Amino acid sequence: MRVMHARMSTVRASASLRLMSRWVGLQARVHDQRGDVPGWVLVTVMTAGLVTAIWLVADTQLKAVLERAMASLSAK
Repeated sequence: MRVMHARMSTVRASASLRLMSRWVGLQARVHDQRGDVPGWVLVTVMTAGLVTAIWLVADTQLKAVLERAMASLSAK
């Protein structure tokens, strides 16, 4: 009887440790995803900056390309 009680106690402890381990792993993954928000903000801001810089430099060329494209569509 004592052996069976000891085994059940060991099984419960093992299951409890597995559950705690999974919970800690889940919390770590959630925390890692929230921690990456500044990285996404940086990528978004840099992309917006690059688009603005290209737009300022190539504004007239971009307008010309768009006007030619629209003219070719309306000519058909």
